[in-house]
Amino acid sequence: MRTHEQTLELDCGKLAPTFMQRLVAGLAPLANALRIVRNRSQVNGLHELDDNQLRDIGLTRADVTSAFLASTFFEDPSEHLTQAAKRRWHIAVMRPYRD
Repeated sequence: MRTHEQTLELDCGKLAPTFMQRLVAGLAPLANALRIVRNRSQVNGLHELDDNQLRDIGLTRADVTSAFLASTFFEDPSEHLTQAAKRRWHIAVMRPYRD
């Protein structure tokens, strides 16, 4: 057998995860759940703002209400608000260029 026909498979590219990497990966779902709870609490606090304050951040009261209605308990309602604010900003910025 010739030398160039022999291959030796080494798994040097695949290192076993360290203890800290496994720990972080194991705690990621818990950290995600805590983030969702915190964001739900913050979005709930938006109900205390008046309409002018909500408009300053690019939202309406209907956006805040629909974010809670559209998201389940395990979803982050702030993602819905972010999308609503981006849509409203895009419409406000692009409207002058269409007229």
